[in-house]
Amino acid sequence: MIVSIFNDVIGPVMRGPSSSHCAAALRIGRVARDLMDAPITDVLIEFDRNGSLPTTHDTQGSDMGLFGGLMGWDAADERLPGAMQALRDTGASIRIETVDTGDPHPNTYRLTVSNAQESHFVRAISTGGGIMEVLEIDGFAISLAGDYFETLLLTSGDGDGEALRSRIAANFVADAVLLHLMGELCLVEVKAQEFLPQDLLDALHADFSLQWIKNIGPVLPVLSRKDTCVPFTDCASLLAFDNGADTPLWQHAVGYECARGGLTPAEAEAKMVEIVRILRRSIARGIEGTSYEDRVLGHQSGEFQRLMLAGKLLSAGPLNRIILYVTALMEVKSSMGVIVAMPTAGACAALPGAVIAMAEEMGLGETEMARAILASGLIGTFIATAWTFAAEVGGCQAEGGAASAMAAAGLVTLAGGTLKQALAAASMALQSMIGLICDPIASRVEAPCLGKNVMAAANALSCANMALAGFDQVIPFDEVVETAKRVGNQMPREVRCTALGGLSITPTSLKIEQRLAAKRKCGSGCSCG
Repeated sequence: MIVSIFNDVIGPVMRGPSSSHCAAALRIGRVARDLMDAPITDVLIEFDRNGSLPTTHDTQGSDMGLFGGLMGWDAADERLPGAMQALRDTGASIRIETVDTGDPHPNTYRLTVSNAQESHFVRAISTGGGIMEVLEIDGFAISLAGDYFETLLLTSGDGDGEALRSRIAANFVADAVLLHLMGELCLVEVKAQEFLPQDLLDALHADFSLQWIKNIGPVLPVLSRKDTCVPFTDCASLLAFDNGADTPLWQHAVGYECARGGLTPAEAEAKMVEIVRILRRSIARGIEGTSYEDRVLGHQSGEFQRLMLAGKLLSAGPLNRIILYVTALMEVKSSMGVIVAMPTAGACAALPGAVIAMAEEMGLGETEMARAILASGLIGTFIATAWTFAAEVGGCQAEGGAASAMAAAGLVTLAGGTLKQALAAASMALQSMIGLICDPIASRVEAPCLGKNVMAAANALSCANMALAGFDQVIPFDEVVETAKRVGNQMPREVRCTALGGLSITPTSLKIEQRLAAKRKCGSGCSCG
């Protein structure tokens, strides 16, 4: 799948502490729900003992996301914190087990959903930033990313499968018709811009021995298309494509996304302007004040604003406004408010906080903000294409580091810098954050995540100004991404978002986790611990 700015980098619009946990899990749950023709009565969730999820699924939103998806909700639904109880209220039983399966990816979900009529198994992974991939359905190896309307048809034997494929190809325009064999069974997978029409399904039912037909709806905002081709996939190919024209990075981002998603330039800009408006509302909500029982940090950004306006903080130019906006967004995230993953929920505040605050300081409007974030998003596509945004794979350098690199390019764009300056700023910003671990205190995505988002934004501002002044990046951005990937592979599992190392296992962190667990067990307002 070719990376999209709106699918993989800027978004989803969501609630929850972690996009790789909550948003991706919700999308996996939506796929499992679509496999069922009747209400779900039994749910079994299995996590590999050596992955990241046994220690974090409850506190970082995997459960909330999965159950919300099984309820058919979207990632910004205000009911998400109560998703588990809502599913139980339908009469469904729920089991969550830790198993020894040797799954190679740390964010692997094994989900079995059943009722009296049918049972289906889904194995999927979360790859970071809310993106997921279904790898297996009912024993069939598959690759389903939620970027198509998918029709699945189960029949017996390769012969029926080939005949089905021929019939579908003769009567329907599909981007792909794939056959997946397992013993005497064949799963026919149709990827298209719409589901197979009912009259064709009726004819197939009449002429073939079909055990079932399932329609799996897309979960991503931008669909994939057959023979999609983007003009570049990394900085080197971007510079070759630009060929010395020095076209602004944001314009290249618009061109990329139009090629990827079939959008017009006006549609791409309008889509990002709407995201900017969501972010500005969330910033205002955070400064106004948020509350939530199950969190480590309370509302702090309001007092920061009061002292800033009173002139009682150290003078820092636009940096103090950036800190205010970053902290406000992080508080909204921690209170289950609406945020936008940029590129993840854990690193949701550095990029928008930096770009929106700086644009306001410069007297620029939402169009300029949107263009800067589009430029940032293009930097994110290069990271996602070559590596990951998942802290479970690469530590916080994959989240905060990516956000800082993206923000640096966005800030250069606001200043009217050149293409090469934007790329240099991104390179210097990511270089500065290589090796950053992920060690959430009390297994909540709040601290030291708040400080790391502020650091990422401040680093972005510094590197943007250095690039505008002509500082030498030394190492090209593509090589920096490859280095961060290599360093991520060298990191111990304990410091890659498992809550098993770093600050996560300090005595204070463990005490906070115990206190929050007791409060959750006893109910809201409990004074346990």
